[in-house]
Amino acid sequence: MNNAQKKQASLILWVVVCFWFAQYVYIPYQTTYLIMVNISSNLVGMIIGAYGISQLMLRLPVGILADISSNHKLFIILGSLFAGGASLSRILLPDDIGFFLGNILSGTASATWISFMILYMSFFNPKDQIRATSRIIMANNAGMLLGFVTSTLLYDKVGMMMICAFSLAAGLIGFVLAFFLQSTKPSHHTNNVSFRELIKVTANKSLVLFSFLALVQQGVQMSTTMSFTNQIVQELGGSNLVIGMSSIIYMLSAVVFARLASTKFLAMMSMKLWICFSFLFLGIYCVLVPQTNSILLVCLLQLIPGLGTGILFSLLTKSVLLQWASFKLSMRWE
Repeated sequence: MNNAQKKQASLILWVVVCFWFAQYVYIPYQTTYLIMVNISSNLVGMIIGAYGISQLMLRLPVGILADISSNHKLFIILGSLFAGGASLSRILLPDDIGFFLGNILSGTASATWISFMILYMSFFNPKDQIRATSRIIMANNAGMLLGFVTSTLLYDKVGMMMICAFSLAAGLIGFVLAFFLQSTKPSHHTNNVSFRELIKVTANKSLVLFSFLALVQQGVQMSTTMSFTNQIVQELGGSNLVIGMSSIIYMLSAVVFARLASTKFLAMMSMKLWICFSFLFLGIYCVLVPQTNSILLVCLLQLIPGLGTGILFSLLTKSVLLQWASFKLSMRWE
Protein backbone atom coordinates (compact mmCIF):
# COMPACT_ATOMS: atom_id res chain seq x y z
CA MET A 1 0.00 0.00 0.00
CA ASN A 2 1.50 3.36 -1.04
CA ASN A 3 1.18 6.64 0.88
CA ALA A 4 -1.79 7.85 -1.17
CA GLN A 5 -3.66 4.62 -0.47
CA LYS A 6 -2.81 4.85 3.24
CA LYS A 7 -4.23 8.39 3.36
CA GLN A 8 -7.39 7.26 1.59
CA ALA A 9 -7.80 4.28 3.94
CA SER A 10 -7.33 6.56 6.98
CA LEU A 11 -9.82 9.08 5.57
CA ILE A 12 -12.43 6.35 5.18
CA LEU A 13 -11.95 5.41 8.85
CA TRP A 14 -12.55 9.04 9.89
CA VAL A 15 -15.72 9.14 7.80
CA VAL A 16 -16.78 5.86 9.43
CA VAL A 17 -16.29 7.33 12.92
CA CYS A 18 -18.39 10.40 12.02
CA PHE A 19 -21.04 8.23 10.36
CA TRP A 20 -21.57 5.89 13.30
CA PHE A 21 -21.35 8.73 15.82
CA ALA A 22 -24.24 10.36 13.95
CA GLN A 23 -26.16 7.08 13.91
CA TYR A 24 -25.78 6.21 17.60
CA VAL A 25 -25.08 9.28 19.78
CA TYR A 26 -28.78 9.49 20.76
CA ILE A 27 -29.32 5.72 21.12
CA PRO A 28 -28.68 5.31 24.89
CA TYR A 29 -31.56 7.69 25.65
CA GLN A 30 -33.89 7.13 22.69
CA THR A 31 -36.15 4.63 24.48
CA THR A 32 -36.24 6.50 27.79
CA TYR A 33 -36.90 9.81 25.99
CA LEU A 34 -39.78 8.41 23.95
CA ILE A 35 -41.38 6.86 27.04
CA MET A 36 -40.86 10.14 28.92
CA VAL A 37 -42.89 12.00 26.27
CA ASN A 38 -45.74 9.53 26.83
CA ILE A 39 -45.25 7.20 23.88
CA SER A 40 -46.39 3.65 24.59
CA SER A 41 -43.88 0.78 24.79
CA ASN A 42 -45.50 -0.90 21.77
CA LEU A 43 -45.10 2.24 19.65
CA VAL A 44 -41.54 2.66 20.91
CA GLY A 45 -40.85 -0.87 19.70
CA MET A 46 -42.24 0.02 16.27
CA ILE A 47 -40.12 3.17 16.10
CA ILE A 48 -36.96 1.25 16.99
CA GLY A 49 -37.94 -1.55 14.62
CA ALA A 50 -38.27 0.93 11.74
CA TYR A 51 -34.47 1.22 11.75
CA GLY A 52 -33.97 -2.52 11.31
CA ILE A 53 -36.84 -3.07 8.86
CA SER A 54 -35.67 -0.30 6.53
CA GLN A 55 -32.20 -1.88 6.49
CA LEU A 56 -33.68 -5.32 5.86
CA MET A 57 -35.58 -4.03 2.85
CA LEU A 58 -32.82 -1.85 1.40
CA ARG A 59 -29.45 -3.51 2.05
CA LEU A 60 -29.68 -6.04 -0.77
CA PRO A 61 -30.92 -3.66 -3.51
CA VAL A 62 -28.56 -0.89 -2.35
CA GLY A 63 -25.67 -3.35 -2.25
CA ILE A 64 -26.44 -4.59 -5.76
CA LEU A 65 -26.78 -1.04 -7.11
CA ALA A 66 -23.48 -0.08 -5.50
CA ASP A 67 -21.83 -3.16 -6.99
CA ILE A 68 -23.20 -2.49 -10.47
CA SER A 69 -22.11 1.14 -10.46
CA SER A 70 -18.91 0.58 -8.44
CA ASN A 71 -19.31 4.21 -7.36
CA HIS A 72 -18.92 3.52 -3.67
CA LYS A 73 -17.90 7.12 -3.00
CA LEU A 74 -21.40 8.26 -4.02
CA PHE A 75 -23.07 5.80 -1.66
CA ILE A 76 -20.79 6.87 1.19
CA ILE A 77 -21.70 10.52 0.55
CA LEU A 78 -25.42 9.70 0.48
CA GLY A 79 -25.15 7.49 3.57
CA SER A 80 -23.48 10.27 5.57
CA LEU A 81 -26.10 12.76 4.39
CA PHE A 82 -28.97 10.47 5.42
CA ALA A 83 -27.33 9.82 8.81
CA GLY A 84 -27.30 13.54 9.55
CA GLY A 85 -30.68 14.17 7.94
CA ALA A 86 -32.27 11.54 10.17
CA SER A 87 -31.54 13.63 13.25
CA LEU A 88 -32.77 16.77 11.51
CA SER A 89 -36.13 14.95 11.32
CA ARG A 90 -35.96 14.28 15.06
CA ILE A 91 -35.17 17.92 15.79
CA LEU A 92 -37.97 19.31 13.61
CA LEU A 93 -40.51 16.75 14.90
CA PRO A 94 -39.45 15.73 18.44
CA ASP A 95 -42.23 13.16 18.79
CA ASP A 96 -43.13 9.67 17.60
CA ILE A 97 -43.49 10.78 13.96
CA GLY A 98 -40.13 12.53 13.86
CA PHE A 99 -38.30 9.62 15.46
CA PHE A 100 -40.10 7.10 13.24
CA LEU A 101 -39.12 8.99 10.08
CA GLY A 102 -35.65 9.56 11.52
CA ASN A 103 -35.16 5.83 12.14
CA ILE A 104 -36.24 5.04 8.58
CA LEU A 105 -33.63 7.52 7.30
CA SER A 106 -31.04 6.05 9.68
CA GLY A 107 -31.83 2.57 8.39
CA THR A 108 -31.46 3.85 4.82
CA ALA A 109 -28.08 5.31 5.77
CA SER A 110 -26.96 2.02 7.31
CA ALA A 111 -27.94 0.23 4.10
CA THR A 112 -24.98 2.00 2.45
CA TRP A 113 -22.51 0.52 4.97
CA ILE A 114 -21.36 -2.12 2.49
CA SER A 115 -19.83 0.62 0.32
CA PHE A 116 -17.73 1.86 3.25
CA MET A 117 -16.38 -1.65 3.77
CA ILE A 118 -15.75 -2.51 0.13
CA LEU A 119 -13.94 0.76 -0.58
CA TYR A 120 -11.79 0.40 2.56
CA MET A 121 -10.93 -3.24 1.95
CA SER A 122 -10.01 -2.51 -1.66
CA PHE A 123 -6.76 -1.03 -0.36
CA PHE A 124 -5.67 -4.34 1.20
CA ASN A 125 -4.41 -7.55 -0.35
CA PRO A 126 -6.36 -10.81 0.21
CA LYS A 127 -4.24 -12.04 3.11
CA ASP A 128 -4.98 -8.87 5.10
CA GLN A 129 -8.76 -8.88 4.49
CA ILE A 130 -9.65 -10.27 7.94
CA ARG A 131 -7.55 -7.61 9.69
CA ALA A 132 -8.98 -4.92 7.45
CA THR A 133 -12.52 -6.02 8.28
CA SER A 134 -11.77 -5.94 12.00
CA ARG A 135 -10.17 -2.49 11.73
CA ILE A 136 -13.12 -0.86 10.00
CA ILE A 137 -15.53 -2.50 12.46
CA MET A 138 -13.33 -1.20 15.28
CA ALA A 139 -13.70 2.30 13.75
CA ASN A 140 -17.44 1.61 13.57
CA ASN A 141 -17.50 0.74 17.28
CA ALA A 142 -15.22 3.68 18.15
CA GLY A 143 -17.72 6.07 16.57
CA MET A 144 -20.54 4.51 18.58
CA LEU A 145 -18.44 4.63 21.76
CA LEU A 146 -17.62 8.29 21.23
CA GLY A 147 -21.32 8.95 20.71
CA PHE A 148 -22.27 7.08 23.87
CA VAL A 149 -19.66 8.94 25.94
CA THR A 150 -20.85 12.29 24.54
CA SER A 151 -24.51 11.64 25.30
CA THR A 152 -23.73 10.20 28.74
CA LEU A 153 -21.78 13.29 29.76
CA LEU A 154 -24.11 15.87 28.22
CA TYR A 155 -27.67 14.47 28.04
CA ASP A 156 -28.77 15.75 31.46
CA LYS A 157 -27.31 19.17 30.69
CA VAL A 158 -28.41 19.77 27.10
CA GLY A 159 -31.31 17.35 26.46
CA MET A 160 -32.24 15.10 23.55
CA MET A 161 -32.59 17.80 20.90
CA MET A 162 -29.03 19.04 21.38
CA ILE A 163 -27.80 15.43 21.29
CA CYS A 164 -29.60 15.09 17.95
CA ALA A 165 -27.90 18.32 16.83
CA PHE A 166 -24.54 16.64 17.54
CA SER A 167 -25.71 13.75 15.37
CA LEU A 168 -26.66 16.14 12.57
CA ALA A 169 -23.27 17.89 12.78
CA ALA A 170 -21.34 14.60 12.69
CA GLY A 171 -23.30 13.41 9.67
CA LEU A 172 -22.56 16.65 7.83
CA ILE A 173 -18.85 16.44 8.70
CA GLY A 174 -18.73 12.88 7.35
CA PHE A 175 -20.64 14.11 4.28
CA VAL A 176 -18.02 16.79 3.57
CA LEU A 177 -15.04 14.48 4.26
CA ALA A 178 -16.47 11.86 1.89
CA PHE A 179 -16.06 14.27 -1.05
CA PHE A 180 -12.27 13.94 -0.64
CA LEU A 181 -12.40 10.19 -1.24
CA GLN A 182 -11.21 8.97 -4.61
CA SER A 183 -13.94 7.81 -6.97
CA THR A 184 -13.85 4.14 -7.86
CA LYS A 185 -14.10 3.07 -11.44
CA PRO A 186 -16.47 0.28 -12.46
CA SER A 187 -14.86 -2.81 -13.88
CA HIS A 188 -15.75 -3.86 -17.45
CA HIS A 189 -17.10 -7.15 -16.14
CA THR A 190 -19.35 -5.53 -13.53
CA ASN A 191 -20.90 -3.20 -16.08
CA ASN A 192 -21.93 -6.21 -18.18
CA VAL A 193 -23.71 -7.90 -15.28
CA SER A 194 -27.44 -7.29 -15.04
CA PHE A 195 -29.50 -6.80 -11.91
CA ARG A 196 -31.22 -10.13 -12.64
CA GLU A 197 -27.86 -11.92 -12.69
CA LEU A 198 -26.73 -10.32 -9.45
CA ILE A 199 -29.98 -11.26 -7.70
CA LYS A 200 -28.90 -14.87 -8.18
CA VAL A 201 -26.80 -14.29 -5.07
CA THR A 202 -29.85 -15.37 -3.07
CA ALA A 203 -29.19 -18.91 -4.32
CA ASN A 204 -25.81 -18.97 -2.56
CA LYS A 205 -26.70 -20.94 0.58
CA SER A 206 -23.56 -20.03 2.52
CA LEU A 207 -23.99 -16.32 1.85
CA VAL A 208 -27.67 -16.46 2.85
CA LEU A 209 -26.78 -18.37 6.03
CA PHE A 210 -24.10 -15.90 7.15
CA SER A 211 -26.34 -12.96 6.24
CA PHE A 212 -29.19 -14.44 8.29
CA LEU A 213 -26.89 -15.00 11.29
CA ALA A 214 -25.69 -11.40 11.03
CA LEU A 215 -29.33 -10.29 10.89
CA VAL A 216 -30.06 -12.22 14.09
CA GLN A 217 -27.03 -10.69 15.83
CA GLN A 218 -28.07 -7.19 14.81
CA GLY A 219 -31.68 -7.88 15.82
CA VAL A 220 -30.61 -8.97 19.30
CA GLN A 221 -28.38 -5.92 19.60
CA MET A 222 -31.08 -3.44 18.58
CA SER A 223 -33.88 -5.00 20.64
CA THR A 224 -31.85 -5.35 23.84
CA THR A 225 -28.59 -3.45 24.27
CA MET A 226 -29.61 -0.49 22.14
CA SER A 227 -33.11 -0.11 23.50
CA PHE A 228 -34.97 -2.04 26.18
CA THR A 229 -31.93 -2.91 28.32
CA ASN A 230 -31.72 0.84 28.97
CA GLN A 231 -35.38 0.83 29.99
CA ILE A 232 -34.68 -2.01 32.43
CA VAL A 233 -31.83 -0.03 33.99
CA GLN A 234 -34.18 2.96 34.36
CA GLU A 235 -36.91 0.82 35.94
CA LEU A 236 -34.36 -0.49 38.43
CA GLY A 237 -33.75 3.09 39.54
CA GLY A 238 -30.75 3.92 37.40
CA SER A 239 -30.13 7.59 36.58
CA ASN A 240 -29.43 8.87 33.09
CA LEU A 241 -25.73 8.76 33.94
CA VAL A 242 -26.00 5.08 34.89
CA ILE A 243 -27.91 4.33 31.67
CA GLY A 244 -25.13 5.99 29.69
CA MET A 245 -22.41 4.13 31.61
CA SER A 246 -24.17 0.83 30.87
CA SER A 247 -24.04 1.64 27.14
CA ILE A 248 -20.39 2.71 27.40
CA ILE A 249 -19.46 -0.63 29.01
CA TYR A 250 -21.10 -2.40 26.07
CA MET A 251 -19.28 -0.31 23.47
CA LEU A 252 -15.90 -0.54 25.25
CA SER A 253 -16.33 -4.30 25.19
CA ALA A 254 -17.19 -4.17 21.48
CA VAL A 255 -14.10 -2.08 20.68
CA VAL A 256 -11.82 -4.40 22.67
CA PHE A 257 -13.22 -7.55 21.06
CA ALA A 258 -13.07 -5.97 17.59
CA ARG A 259 -9.40 -5.21 18.23
CA LEU A 260 -8.81 -8.81 19.34
CA ALA A 261 -10.53 -10.00 16.16
CA SER A 262 -7.71 -8.37 14.16
CA THR A 263 -5.02 -10.36 16.03
CA LYS A 264 -4.07 -14.02 16.43
CA PHE A 265 -6.59 -14.24 19.29
CA LEU A 266 -9.15 -15.73 16.88
CA ALA A 267 -6.82 -18.67 16.24
CA MET A 268 -7.75 -20.04 19.67
CA MET A 269 -10.87 -21.59 18.14
CA SER A 270 -12.33 -22.27 14.73
CA MET A 271 -14.70 -19.73 13.18
CA LYS A 272 -17.58 -22.18 13.64
CA LEU A 273 -16.91 -22.47 17.39
CA TRP A 274 -16.57 -18.71 17.78
CA ILE A 275 -19.94 -18.20 16.09
CA CYS A 276 -21.63 -20.94 18.13
CA PHE A 277 -20.28 -19.77 21.50
CA SER A 278 -21.02 -16.12 20.70
CA PHE A 279 -24.67 -16.89 19.98
CA LEU A 280 -24.84 -19.06 23.09
CA PHE A 281 -23.65 -16.15 25.24
CA LEU A 282 -26.07 -13.76 23.52
CA GLY A 283 -28.89 -16.17 24.39
CA ILE A 284 -27.77 -16.25 28.02
CA TYR A 285 -27.69 -12.45 28.01
CA CYS A 286 -31.27 -12.24 26.70
CA VAL A 287 -32.46 -14.60 29.44
CA LEU A 288 -30.59 -13.04 32.37
CA VAL A 289 -31.07 -9.30 31.79
CA PRO A 290 -34.89 -9.25 32.23
CA GLN A 291 -34.59 -11.49 35.32
CA THR A 292 -32.02 -9.53 37.30
CA ASN A 293 -32.83 -6.94 39.95
CA SER A 294 -29.28 -5.58 40.10
CA ILE A 295 -28.10 -2.61 38.05
CA LEU A 296 -24.51 -3.71 38.62
CA LEU A 297 -25.23 -7.15 37.17
CA VAL A 298 -26.92 -5.63 34.12
CA CYS A 299 -23.84 -3.49 33.55
CA LEU A 300 -21.58 -6.53 33.82
CA LEU A 301 -23.80 -8.47 31.42
CA GLN A 302 -23.30 -5.67 28.88
CA LEU A 303 -19.88 -7.20 28.21
CA ILE A 304 -21.59 -10.12 26.42
CA PRO A 305 -23.19 -8.22 23.50
CA GLY A 306 -19.81 -6.49 23.14
CA LEU A 307 -18.47 -9.91 22.24
CA GLY A 308 -21.28 -10.26 19.70
CA THR A 309 -20.55 -6.91 18.09
CA GLY A 310 -16.77 -7.09 18.24
CA ILE A 311 -16.02 -10.69 17.23
CA LEU A 312 -19.23 -12.27 15.97
CA PHE A 313 -20.17 -9.41 13.65
CA SER A 314 -16.58 -9.20 12.35
CA LEU A 315 -16.56 -12.91 11.50
CA LEU A 316 -20.00 -12.86 9.89
CA THR A 317 -19.23 -9.73 7.89
CA LYS A 318 -15.97 -11.20 6.64
CA SER A 319 -17.76 -14.42 5.69
CA VAL A 320 -20.49 -12.56 3.79
CA LEU A 321 -17.94 -10.50 1.87
CA LEU A 322 -15.86 -13.57 1.00
CA GLN A 323 -18.94 -15.44 -0.22
CA TRP A 324 -19.99 -12.41 -2.28
CA ALA A 325 -16.52 -12.16 -3.82
CA SER A 326 -16.57 -15.89 -4.58
CA PHE A 327 -20.00 -15.54 -6.18
CA LYS A 328 -18.84 -12.72 -8.46
CA LEU A 329 -15.72 -14.68 -9.38
CA SER A 330 -17.84 -17.66 -10.38
CA MET A 331 -19.97 -15.38 -12.58
CA ARG A 332 -16.83 -14.06 -14.22
CA TRP A 333 -16.04 -17.52 -15.56
CA GLU A 334 -19.54 -18.52 -16.62
